[in-house]
Amino acid sequence: MTGFAHEVISRTERYRGPVFTVVTDRVTMPGGGAANRDYLLHVGAVGVVALDDDGRVALIGQYRHAVGGRLWELPAGLRDVEGEDLAVGALRELAEEADLRARTVDVLLDLHTSPGCTNEQIRIFLARDLSPVPDAERHDRTDEEADIELRWVPLDDAIAMVFAGEITNAAAVGGLLAAARARDAGWASLRASDTPTLA
Repeated sequence: MTGFAHEVISRTERYRGPVFTVVTDRVTMPGGGAANRDYLLHVGAVGVVALDDDGRVALIGQYRHAVGGRLWELPAGLRDVEGEDLAVGALRELAEEADLRARTVDVLLDLHTSPGCTNEQIRIFLARDLSPVPDAERHDRTDEEADIELRWVPLDDAIAMVFAGEITNAAAVGGLLAAARARDAGWASLRASDTPTLA
């Protein structure tokens, strides 16, 4: 991809938190001037489409304060463990949020969640050959995760939920659509779990 090389002239930090930082960048523009751009610097995330032997996906219902309600989502979480392999992080989130393990893990897709206001990138994995985490080894969920609801939904029904507006989380929408397309193509589009990210 070619085009004008936008250069950051200056950066002002507005807020710093554990998950994201709000900044204002002064950026050169093709017309010869410069403009301010406010956005969130984000640590990034991983998510999992967990598909069982019956073709069902694990969806979790979780409260999201920013939207003031519960959303149907994929098991997912932040890239907040320094040096952690992305697939390992995704499997950790799968165990913590859905009490599941997977023997087969592939890269399904990478996406920028909202590039107009954040650099957040999420890698979505496809997890198969699932088994439950033993009761004694299950994660002690707290805060919003304490009342996570796990629902097993046939993949095609989950796709119908997307088009009915019942699933609106961007990572879930992308992951489910990608999983259905990959399934229909015989899984030929899957990438190895250690494939580097491009951005």
